[in-house]
Amino acid sequence: MKQQTSTEIRQMFLDFFQSKGHTIEPSVSLVPVNDPTLLWINSGVATLKKYFDGSVVPENPRITNAQKSIRTNDIENVGKTARHHTMFEMLGNFSIGDYFRNEAIEWAYELLTSPEWYDFPKEKLYMTYYPADTDTFNRWVELGVDASHLIPIEDNFWEIGAGPSGPDTEIFFDRGVDFDPENIGLRLLAEDIENDRYVEIWNIVLSQFNADPSVPRSEYKELPHKNIDTGMGLERMVSIIQNAHTNFETDLFLPIIREVERVSGKEYDPYNPENNMSFKVIADHVRALSFAIGDGALPGNEGRGYVLRRLLRRAVMHGKRLGIQEVFLSKLVSIVAEIMVSYYPEVKENQDFIAQQIEREEVSFHRTIDAGSKMFEGLLSEMKEKKIDTVLGKDIFTLYDTYGFPFELTEELAEDAGFKVDHAGFNAEMKKRVELSRSFAKKGGSMGSQSELLTSIKESSTFDYEHTELDGVLLSLIDGENLLETVDHGVVQGIFDQTPFYAEMGGQVADHGVIENEVGEVVAKVVDTQKAPNGQPLHTLEVLSTMTNGSIYHLRVDANRRNKVMKNHTATHLLHAALHNQLGKHATQAGSLNETTFLRFDFTHFEQVSAAELQRIENEVNAQIWAQIPIETVETDIDTAKEMGAMALFGEKYGREVRVVTIGDYSVELCGGTHVKNTSEIGLFKIVKEEGIGSGTRRILAVTSEEAYLAYRESEDALKKIAQSVKAPVLGDAPSKIDNLQEQLRQLQKENEKLATKLSNLQAGDVFENVKESNGIRFIASSVQVKDMGQLRGLADQWKQKQLSNVLVLATEVDGKVNLIVAMDPLAIERGFKAGNMIKEIAPLVGGGGGGRPDMAQAGGKNPSGIPAALEKVEEILK
Repeated sequence: MKQQTSTEIRQMFLDFFQSKGHTIEPSVSLVPVNDPTLLWINSGVATLKKYFDGSVVPENPRITNAQKSIRTNDIENVGKTARHHTMFEMLGNFSIGDYFRNEAIEWAYELLTSPEWYDFPKEKLYMTYYPADTDTFNRWVELGVDASHLIPIEDNFWEIGAGPSGPDTEIFFDRGVDFDPENIGLRLLAEDIENDRYVEIWNIVLSQFNADPSVPRSEYKELPHKNIDTGMGLERMVSIIQNAHTNFETDLFLPIIREVERVSGKEYDPYNPENNMSFKVIADHVRALSFAIGDGALPGNEGRGYVLRRLLRRAVMHGKRLGIQEVFLSKLVSIVAEIMVSYYPEVKENQDFIAQQIEREEVSFHRTIDAGSKMFEGLLSEMKEKKIDTVLGKDIFTLYDTYGFPFELTEELAEDAGFKVDHAGFNAEMKKRVELSRSFAKKGGSMGSQSELLTSIKESSTFDYEHTELDGVLLSLIDGENLLETVDHGVVQGIFDQTPFYAEMGGQVADHGVIENEVGEVVAKVVDTQKAPNGQPLHTLEVLSTMTNGSIYHLRVDANRRNKVMKNHTATHLLHAALHNQLGKHATQAGSLNETTFLRFDFTHFEQVSAAELQRIENEVNAQIWAQIPIETVETDIDTAKEMGAMALFGEKYGREVRVVTIGDYSVELCGGTHVKNTSEIGLFKIVKEEGIGSGTRRILAVTSEEAYLAYRESEDALKKIAQSVKAPVLGDAPSKIDNLQEQLRQLQKENEKLATKLSNLQAGDVFENVKESNGIRFIASSVQVKDMGQLRGLADQWKQKQLSNVLVLATEVDGKVNLIVAMDPLAIERGFKAGNMIKEIAPLVGGGGGGRPDMAQAGGKNPSGIPAALEKVEEILK
């Protein structure tokens, strides 16, 4: 077996399959592009779904890639096992309707065992297969694999819902009896027993059926085009080749671990799980954080953001277990960047921004930890009072989920204080969380069924950028999976040899229009245009009169509609550049929609865009519009486009030939859409809304041209109405008039506060005189008329200063709701009474609940009729 670095192992895989005619696809962003069904890119095949379901036909049916991926349904296992990771690399080779079982298995065996390649000992390899798949068994035997190394496994069938499915064969490496202390041997594989001896390094999925959940598996129909989908975990391969005890003692992780050793002053021991878990968690999680943030995801409270926040908090808490009290994760980003720079230069390019975001979140979490510690201390204090000896699972989970306390830390702190912990209750709460996480992970697994007809249509069709009407030959009339020769009504799809209709793509909506015959009669309306699997514009036609395959028709786009969309599309390019200039280079496109009456632009940013920033962005875009800049579009190859400085959207795939849209020296982007000839055609640009749509992602809605004018007109009309209502003679006087009115209102509010305070003080005199005694405790329990809880607290402060009794209980009704406050002096507390306990007893009588400290507590309720009973209860409690 050759000794290689991780970089060499990755490159050897790609080189091998390139030598077999595969195209190397670059790794795409971890944040899915145009795929709302996935939270993260979680495998190599996830980026190729459109090829496997037949919606797009690739230029080369043989593809290979090294794809960064994230899976988070087993976060809790990271650090506990030898091979669990959140972010990992999946090496894969794929065939889209080209080669199948024989070549896939042969090449896998060649790459692993050939002295020219990885040179694995053949006797160390074992393969599993689906029992009914005798073809796979026979193929391995043909290649010289002994039958004793082939293990049938019933679960070796890949299937997620409807769509492509099929048997799979897995390749395992035997690490020997050192990793099998009980010498169980092949039963570990046959019975699927968790073990470290047989390490799965490669899975080959033979995608040959269209799964149909309504019928037995034996009745699945074969795919029109059989596919190969394989996955090899880079981290596992590196650990085997570098003879590491686990994945973490490899060149992918050790540099990070060494720095954590330096910062913590602790030594990493790969053979001591109690010692090494925290090192593993930190090394794994900081890799995932660095890559995900570099791809535009940011920590937050939902979706991807919630995952990142959990990872960061878990890493910080494990840092604390190693004795690291200061901010440290952000300092590890440069090490991650250096390890991965050869294949993932984007991490190093974005290193400063990534570190800044991690540090920002880390500092914030340190404040949260303090709050969690106080919550835990309060919980233990309350348990002592109630003589409870076990911390409930739901409370442990709250500490874990809200404050980031790992279970082990809570357990340790509880035991130090003499308490037990509810393992079963915590596990039940965790199960709920895991099921929720897995529900995210399962979304989008199914790829949808292939359309054999659309995939088989190869005739070329050209989109004409320069014209909005032209003549075209109808090449194909399609109704579902049927080709038609003629049609006279209904909704069908059509492909022409050339078309002026833009197929929806890149955020630009499809063109609409009509199809006319040779005498100018409208024979169909075009209500949608999408890309067919082989790239042709596929028109959805509402047929009004007879259409015949092979005939020539006049295709006419709704030019006014197209013009509106073009203005909005060009404006998004200007907006993108303005966001870069005003917010920073990290503010990159995360989605867009260019409609007829508005544009929508999603971008990555870590906070709300301020009103001042929005004003500057809007001003900058309008300045470019009024500068009357010509817009140039050229077609060139991707490398030349990048040399021109064209901005490519990270995660998007581009062909060999691309279109570059240049707006003077202000904006250069790769774009296949349609645009105006000069920025002046846009006329006017106005931002109408800015909002957050997810963690780390913001959205701007804007309008241009006529819609922008109407938006300004609407605002002006509203301002005129305001001016009239404040009696401003001219519009410009309205702000000062409003300022004067606001000042008058503030003065009136102050006067009102003074009067309310006087009234409260008058009531206090009456209330404080009504002192009763019970069991040696002097108390006041009374109903008062004040405006809110704030004034109740004010009365409690007066009571405290005057030392009028040992206990004070006040109630007030405001707008049909009840406010209660309880206060106690040191003597009452010394006698065993606590404000928090008393409020919990009396609040239910007014239909509410509350809590607080021993000396002060408050509550709210919905039943004012219960106030007398609540006040009477006070004396009963004191007895």
